[in-house]
Amino acid sequence: MEQYQAWKALVVSGKADLWQQFYVKFYQAFVEGDRWRQYLQGVGTTLLVTAMALLLGVLLGLIVSIVRTAYDQQRPGHRNPLLAVLNGFFKVYVTVIRGTPMMVQLMIMGLVIFASSRNFALVGALALGINSGAYTSEIIRGGLMSVDIGQMEAGRSLGMNYADTMRFIIVPQAVKAILPALGNEFIVLLKDTSLISVIAGKELMYAAKTISSRTYEYLFPYIGVALIYLLLVMLFTWVLGIFERRLRASDRR
Repeated sequence: MEQYQAWKALVVSGKADLWQQFYVKFYQAFVEGDRWRQYLQGVGTTLLVTAMALLLGVLLGLIVSIVRTAYDQQRPGHRNPLLAVLNGFFKVYVTVIRGTPMMVQLMIMGLVIFASSRNFALVGALALGINSGAYTSEIIRGGLMSVDIGQMEAGRSLGMNYADTMRFIIVPQAVKAILPALGNEFIVLLKDTSLISVIAGKELMYAAKTISSRTYEYLFPYIGVALIYLLLVMLFTWVLGIFERRLRASDRR
């Protein structure tokens, strides 16, 4: 601590060498005032928001993709009016979400729809989940549509209803095809959590902004946050790779 104070005085006077400047700026960004705790809390919030948004995105994606696939696979002359209404609604949802920036959606959710809410992490997770659901639905729908139509006909000929055919025959085959694309979407979702700082969500970027505003030093807080995101993405990619290898192994059996 004494060394830090002495070298800090040298930095202020402009007499510090490169190593002393590095040490002082690093200490200010991560050690002084236990600021490392703010980064740790930011990681916790980032992972929590990612998990909630991921759950919501997958749930929405499944519902939207199944409804739209069911509508597309209807036999001529056997159109369900309820499916037509739901399909139209979901098409508008996907178009609007994919056609507007994530930042704008967050601002509308945080500053307009939930302006009175103080739970910024939950609002951010809701906005990210709704956004991810639109992209996830298209990924899942593409995977479902890629399965040969004969698989559906085979399931129905065995006496299975539509839901059971999708659950036991179509979806297991589609998962193997869409897993890489879903993994990429989840990685994007993890990085997009950095945007919730614009509505005061206390995740990693919020920690970096808060610390840099106090120290007037931006290099180390933002480089540190970038490295943390990189490690999280690498960990997520590694876990995804394990799932993909297991799926390939099951195909060879």
